[in-house]
Amino acid sequence: MFSTLGLFQSLSCPEGSKCRRPWCLFSHTNDASQPPLIASVSVPPPRALSSTTATSRPSALPSTIPAKRPYELSTSATSSVRKDVPSEPPTQRVKTASTSRSITPRTTAQGIGVPILRVTPAQSQVAVPVRQTMLKNLYDHFVVLYEAVLPSNPTLASEHALRQEEEIYSKSTKLTYRNAVINSIAALKRRPIPSAISHPSIGTEGDIAARIESQKQLGGLRLTRTVVQQLVMTTETMKYWGYITEVPHGEGGSNPDAKNQVKRCERCGQSFTVRKDPKRDECYYHWGRPFTKSINGMEYLNVSTCGILESVLTGEKLRFYSCCSKNANEDGCTRGCHVFYETDPSDLHTRHAFSLTRPPKSSRGDIDAETCDTALDVVALDCEMIYTTGGMRVARISVVDGTGTEVFDELIRMDDDVDIVDYNTRFSGICQEKHEKAFLTLSSARQTLDAFINSETIIIGHALENDLKTLRMIHHRCIDTVVLFPHKAGPPYRRSLRDLAKEHLGTAIQTGDGLSGHSSVEDSIATLDLVRWYILNKKGISQKP
Repeated sequence: MFSTLGLFQSLSCPEGSKCRRPWCLFSHTNDASQPPLIASVSVPPPRALSSTTATSRPSALPSTIPAKRPYELSTSATSSVRKDVPSEPPTQRVKTASTSRSITPRTTAQGIGVPILRVTPAQSQVAVPVRQTMLKNLYDHFVVLYEAVLPSNPTLASEHALRQEEEIYSKSTKLTYRNAVINSIAALKRRPIPSAISHPSIGTEGDIAARIESQKQLGGLRLTRTVVQQLVMTTETMKYWGYITEVPHGEGGSNPDAKNQVKRCERCGQSFTVRKDPKRDECYYHWGRPFTKSINGMEYLNVSTCGILESVLTGEKLRFYSCCSKNANEDGCTRGCHVFYETDPSDLHTRHAFSLTRPPKSSRGDIDAETCDTALDVVALDCEMIYTTGGMRVARISVVDGTGTEVFDELIRMDDDVDIVDYNTRFSGICQEKHEKAFLTLSSARQTLDAFINSETIIIGHALENDLKTLRMIHHRCIDTVVLFPHKAGPPYRRSLRDLAKEHLGTAIQTGDGLSGHSSVEDSIATLDLVRWYILNKKGISQKP
């Protein structure tokens, strides 16, 4: 006969004190009249027992009572045995586990590999082993689908498999769960293989459906001057965020480059002399941004004296770089040439002259101005910059209209007296072979932009003041997503365009490596969609900095 596991010990015996089973599966803890069950004891003659015990023992019981397991002995049963009766413990102890142990649910993937589904079995309509098996099947198919992107995103398959299983379980019943998983796996097999993290095939079924629905809503909203008028920044707000609102004094373009001048390197902070052919390994720097990492102690959020929102610990805090995870006090991780970046309006004006965007043709008294002026109501603009002997200069200009349609995308060659020092390919996406095809200068590009941008056109961008500075353009009707989506720590800190697009649009941009860089067309469309999202989900904007 098989040994009991004690699964019914929390339940009282239905027969109560009338139960005569020596191996009863139920509890007799509160039953004072329960026959004593002890470990393999020979019953002595009646004279050795009390009269009460002798009369209460049933005559049908054998002289020797089989021993119960330790957890089946009740307090009342053991107390009813006389102290003078010798007893021996069981010959073998049985290790038992508490059946009331709770399991902490876990809903996120941990590390790389098949995720572990930890839920309370009593709260799951489908057996947990069945769900874990289905989860592994989903994971295996996500691994096959994400083969090209897993090296750079090793936890992606685990995270999406876990979320996909949760989506299926939340929409299924006990009878439809298996078929729903099978249908989901079939859908995974039909997806095109993604080549980048921004590919439409990336994500769970819920992610893709939400992304499609969001794109339909965003695509259905055409941004016109009337729709976005309320989001245009005031002149005071533009000045606060570093926009140049007036043409600087002095002769523009009088000193196009800074050759033989001493400048401070933007990357490593050292002073250097600007040269046409700098050494390619003289600058040792970090291309990533520093961040604060908590080492130990209790963590809480705090705004430091310099305005940085950081994690504060009762223990130790250290600063690390995002590019290599090295300590901020350690040497750089990348070698290159010294470069400089100018921000003073007068210095920028001497490199290349600033100018205002043209007025509408109607204000100049032209005949048939409404039909002749080709300027658009709304455009989104983004530029890619490179380092030169004249500081940071524009190398690519991309513009899309209010529907997201590309209207201008051209590479810009440098002026005759300006030499390229570093293409900044990691961020600009521009290399020497690609830039050699450029034929437009900045002046000719500005003339081309006048065809669809005038002083009444509303320009949308992210950190747009940098783009307008490198274009040497003075414009007063601007919408900046930096202002629409402020940083928690407040100005001058800003959220990156990549983070905003991932959070609000569910899309991944700027996913290229050190060789491909960013796409100014992709960034322009992202800023346009962020403004669309803002209009659909929020109302109004504070113009006060």
